Amino acid sequence: MENLDFIAEDIESQLDEKDAVREIALKSSRNIVRLCGKAIRQMHNQGDPDEAAQEALEELQRLIGVTRDFPDIRHSGIVESAMQEFVELKVLLAYSSGAAIPGYKELNVTPEAYLLGVGDVIGEIRRFALDNIRRGSMDKAAQYLEHMEDLYDFLMIFNYPNGLVAVRRKQDIARGVLEKTRGDVTMALRSHSLEKMLDNKEK
Repeated sequence: MENLDFIAEDIESQLDEKDAVREIALKSSRNIVRLCGKAIRQMHNQGDPDEAAQEALEELQRLIGVTRDFPDIRHSGIVESAMQEFVELKVLLAYSSGAAIPGYKELNVTPEAYLLGVGDVIGEIRRFALDNIRRGSMDKAAQYLEHMEDLYDFLMIFNYPNGLVAVRRKQDIARGVLEKTRGDVTMALRSHSLEKMLDNKEK
């Protein structure tokens, strides 16, 4: 029984270290989510997202490094949510610039985080489609809708239980966003065609 104090001190030391790492990871994850959101807003507002995107990358690298020896924290929702937001940002940046869509290995994230992040990109592309509808750019809006459908088809490839990856909820949300956008684009195209028809008659 003499060694119980030693064992207790050892366990306490391990748990204290783990608790400290968890607190660092929570703060880091929140910062990554904030930076990614900032970069995406800058994209929609015709700003420059590069600085915030670079900061998010550096913060994610630090987060992965600090949790390297703690796999249960590394594979927890803390790190996964940060990775998911980073995937959304990087895929959207590549898409907007016409570059090839990066894969999960290239982004150094888990496959699960990658799928969930791609699911969120569909909603961001909807915003591009709506912006073009407002500007009267029907062809561009229809093209964005087509790209949303491509991402949705990609997402629907994966049929796994929520215990493995919570992709079904993302699929359901993406389906709703896609159907709504399809309706918006269809109505806008009809309205645009009617306006052109009336203009031609007046001439």
